Amino acid sequence: MEESYPPFEPFDSTDDPESLFAAYLASQPKLPEASADTRTIIVIGRHRYYNLFRAQLVSCSLSSTGELKVPFTVLNPLDLVWRTEKPEELKFYSAIARFQSFYEKSATDTASLKALVRNPLRYTFYLHDSDVSEKITAKSLTPVQVTQPGIDFKVRIGLNSDVFSVTSDLFINGTYFPLSRINVRYSHFLVSDDAWYLCSNPHLPSVVTYFKKHGGELRLPHDSFLHFQQQVLARMETHVPVEHTYLKPATKAQLRSKGFAGPPEKVLYLIESENYVLLQPFMRYGEIEVPLLSNKLIYDQEKMGRPFFVARNTEAETAFTKLLIQQHPHFWEQLDNMLDYFYLHKDRFLDEAWFLDAFDNLAADGVTILGFNDLQGNKLNQHKANIAINVDSGLNWFNVTVNVKFGRRKASLKQLKKAVVNKSKYVLIDDGTLGIIPEEWLQKLKVYFDTGIAGEEQLQIPKTNFAVLTELFEDYMLDELVHKELWWYQAQLSNVENISPAPIPAGLQTTLRPYQLQGLSWLNFLDDLQFGGCLADDMGLGKTVQVIAFMLLLREKRGRHTHLLVVPTSLIPNWQAELNRFAPSLQVYIHHGPNRAKDIAAFQEYDVVITTYNTLLSDIFFLKKYTFGYTFLDESQNIKNPNSQRYKAVCLLQSYNRVVLTGTPFENNTFDIYAQLSFVNPGLLGTRTYFRNTYAMPIDKFKDRRSAQALQEKIGPFVLRRTKAEVAKELPDKTEMVLYCEMGEEQRQVYDTAEQELRDYINARGEEELTKHPMHVLRGITKLRQICNSPLLIDDTKLFTDVSAKIQVLLQQIQNVARYHKVLVFSQFVGMLDLIKVELEKEHITYAYLTGSTRNRGEVVNQFQRDEAIRVFLVSLKAGGTGLNLTAADYVFIVDPWWNPAVENQAIDRSYRIGQEKKVIAVRLICPNTVEEKIQILQQNKSQLATNLVTADNSFFRSLTKGDWLNLTGGNG
Repeated sequence: MEESYPPFEPFDSTDDPESLFAAYLASQPKLPEASADTRTIIVIGRHRYYNLFRAQLVSCSLSSTGELKVPFTVLNPLDLVWRTEKPEELKFYSAIARFQSFYEKSATDTASLKALVRNPLRYTFYLHDSDVSEKITAKSLTPVQVTQPGIDFKVRIGLNSDVFSVTSDLFINGTYFPLSRINVRYSHFLVSDDAWYLCSNPHLPSVVTYFKKHGGELRLPHDSFLHFQQQVLARMETHVPVEHTYLKPATKAQLRSKGFAGPPEKVLYLIESENYVLLQPFMRYGEIEVPLLSNKLIYDQEKMGRPFFVARNTEAETAFTKLLIQQHPHFWEQLDNMLDYFYLHKDRFLDEAWFLDAFDNLAADGVTILGFNDLQGNKLNQHKANIAINVDSGLNWFNVTVNVKFGRRKASLKQLKKAVVNKSKYVLIDDGTLGIIPEEWLQKLKVYFDTGIAGEEQLQIPKTNFAVLTELFEDYMLDELVHKELWWYQAQLSNVENISPAPIPAGLQTTLRPYQLQGLSWLNFLDDLQFGGCLADDMGLGKTVQVIAFMLLLREKRGRHTHLLVVPTSLIPNWQAELNRFAPSLQVYIHHGPNRAKDIAAFQEYDVVITTYNTLLSDIFFLKKYTFGYTFLDESQNIKNPNSQRYKAVCLLQSYNRVVLTGTPFENNTFDIYAQLSFVNPGLLGTRTYFRNTYAMPIDKFKDRRSAQALQEKIGPFVLRRTKAEVAKELPDKTEMVLYCEMGEEQRQVYDTAEQELRDYINARGEEELTKHPMHVLRGITKLRQICNSPLLIDDTKLFTDVSAKIQVLLQQIQNVARYHKVLVFSQFVGMLDLIKVELEKEHITYAYLTGSTRNRGEVVNQFQRDEAIRVFLVSLKAGGTGLNLTAADYVFIVDPWWNPAVENQAIDRSYRIGQEKKVIAVRLICPNTVEEKIQILQQNKSQLATNLVTADNSFFRSLTKGDWLNLTGGNG
């Protein structure tokens, strides 16, 4: 029958280590004054209600013979802990506080007991016998000696005639103690008479208790010993030395055959224990793991059954232990507790500043760490981030490969960007764990994502932004081709002002001024580099002719490619007229209107496709399918809002390159340029947030010159802006131009109806009647001119609409130029000036106003001339035609051209006259396909009719034939 033996149950020291102290009690009784007849003692014993060790600090009196006597007052150590700064005394008081009342057993019990037993204040220990008295009395106290001696305990196992003997030896401070003289008290003390010995090894008392129950020796047959070895000895030898006297050291052959010949492996297991993480180190010899912080023997047996033991590698284990205690200051102290693990509070353990560095150090020494991802609620990855950056060259981009690995796992670019956007240092890895991005790299990645455009696998930085590469990346990150391209781009763009002149295209039907040739050369230069640009000349300097010349040059360089030109609706006639005038060889298609075709195949037959922003929005789903040569945007401030549908739509267009035109690149603030340049050169200015924080806000809000200079350096090569003042020497004193204002559907309907009525009237009258009574026809012509201005000027509710193409175009032009120039606006109709007034007030544009009814003419004129806040002067042709000097203005708009250009010229001369130091640009607003355009054509052709109209009086009008009137009103003469 198998021999029975009691189970071995070591003390569980893994519960709640490092318990916190009780809070300081503010209202405590005063401590008794120290005197010769009082004494403070330490009273130890059993807790009154629990089978726990108890320690109290007690103040009592002394009799004349030196005996203890009442009163016995229990002191609160927390009243004393604040009176010292000595670490040993603080620990002593803390230990008293811990064991004074009920407590949970924990791994820190041994450390607290050591602090108590050190007794730095040299108080006397007394044992309280609760059987004598529940309360502390003189009779219940016995003086005892409490110390922490050197204790050596060893278990010996011998073998004789197939019977194993298991014995133990106990030495205290070198003196042998038979177990019969020893009692185990409170799971921590070995007691002999009045001597209490604190065990540094918290497991030793349990082992001593086990052997005391067996009379100090166990004799077990082979089978029973094997069971004992598995159930008891395996746990016991982890905590105390066990010597197998019958075992012989392994031979080299035995070491090789059982896999012990190689060096041991270092393993660290992480185990969760409530709010703590235990770090339990092991050494793996072959297939056997032994706790590093133990004396466990390694033994095995060969195939023939002969047992042997394997000597542990003391040098390797010592180095491993040293490496571990270097990882945290608490580990050195915990080593004295003779536990087989180290421990940290979970929050402190998961502090990435600790575990990442610690694990990195351990992994570098070949330590395998297991159990990290098994910790409850922990999704962190245990590896430090390994980040590698490589930049190579693509077609239009520099491709940045960002390789962020955590051990063998990789973080995708998408997840890295998500972490950066969320300002989180945690990035989701492909195995579901969270990698920790170092703070310095988090900042670098933020700049990378702010600067470039994130794809699936790579970050792309446009070659227009080549200068940023040397700022963001180290030289070793850039491949050889990138280094060569950087040198070439720097050489090309370092001297943009001295670009070689472009050849004048043969099909251009005009002569370019020098600055216009420079603009063409600049566009050609950017085209060679495959960079887009923003042509931002002042109004009236010929942005249109420069682009038309560039279109012709592109055809000579590459053959026919269809270009897309996007303009405001009102500017279609202007572009159409200018293209016909300057480049009649270019085939132009107008993609606009309700009857437009929606077949991109037709585009191939044309050099230029003109459309509007609104049409683009409607047709983007098929327009984006066609690859254009260039996309040109006129009045590109229309896309200045990057959140607008217009901006999103134009960005969907496909083309070889892009150019935008605007007279006001910065219409309201610095941010206005962002969308426009991001369209022509995607990625040049980074993300919106980056641009706003880096440039727009410092410049606009804080007037930061460095930011302004940095922005100028970045965008300088891609923005060409010449003001009138800069090119004044190349301009004539007075430049006259026509701005066509295409009427919308409603306004056109009103005009066509009125025109048809007038034609019907003319057709219904005979030649004689029209000659004698032309005034009705003249009134009809005036009505048509009023409708061209605004249908609101006619008193006809049946034809009512408040849409005015001229007011829309005029307001846009004023907004473009009024910031830097003063503007005159002339109209024959006071009602039109009143309508313009309303729109100016809506836009908060300050103006002056002069009509025939104005009494204080001189005061109004002087105010406009001197007050810089007044940017616009509204003047009726009748009131302002003569006698005014308005040289403060250098832009003049004639809202409604009259028969006689001499009247208009007189108005223009209000600005262009003696004393004017600026070049004057005069703009006539004309609605195409109306009586206004008919008169203009007649004047351009210098026909006899036009000449007669210039000097017309009533007798002349009587000389007009019925055919003449029909020609003017769109009919057939």
